[in-house]
Amino acid sequence: MRQTTFAIGLVTIALAFSASALAQSDTAGKKALIVQTTESQAAMTPASAVEKLKKGNARFVEKNMRSRDWLAKVPATAGGQYPFAAILACMDSRTPIEIIFDQGIGDVFGIRIAGNVVNEDVLGSMEYATKVAGSKLLVVLGHTSCGAVKGSIDDAKLGNLTGLLAKIRPAVSASGPGSSKDDAYVTKVAQANVSQAMKEIREKSPTIKAQLDAGTVGLVGAMYDVSTGKVTFLPE
Repeated sequence: MRQTTFAIGLVTIALAFSASALAQSDTAGKKALIVQTTESQAAMTPASAVEKLKKGNARFVEKNMRSRDWLAKVPATAGGQYPFAAILACMDSRTPIEIIFDQGIGDVFGIRIAGNVVNEDVLGSMEYATKVAGSKLLVVLGHTSCGAVKGSIDDAKLGNLTGLLAKIRPAVSASGPGSSKDDAYVTKVAQANVSQAMKEIREKSPTIKAQLDAGTVGLVGAMYDVSTGKVTFLPE
């Protein structure tokens, strides 16, 4: 009887140890330290970069974001950076790039400015991202309910903001008459502004245009819905 009890005890301990090991392994798997490297960046194409962002946003919307050890990524990326994409987005506090695309430290370049407008500094940043740092994709990300777009529709005047809003006016003109109180119209202008920014990137940066023409870098537009969290990539 004692031998049977002892044997059962050993089996119980073994099972408990096995379950604990599996749990630790699963946790480690979920928090596996994955960072962009020169090899992973080189293996990326413009098309696969778009898919990576689409899948990341899907995880965000479905509440299935990856578990990350953020602090561990700091020393892991300290020696260099190899982001696969550069994203020009509005400064709106509701559109945090890494979060809505479920990306980590070192994965993407973030360029943020009110109304996701294009200027020399933005173009220089994009040229660095692609030509120097090796990113394979440029994204212009607009969003619904954009304050800068509304201000441009209303032709608002306020210090240096006046000149910034003027950069959105071509999109307002292209969208026809409308009101900043009409959500659908604001979205229409915001989308037109994304297309305008993409056009300016091509026309004002020979460096980027050459990479786009060669197919080594991609350029896409997208819209983020502040009500749902979903990013919709626009047709090329």
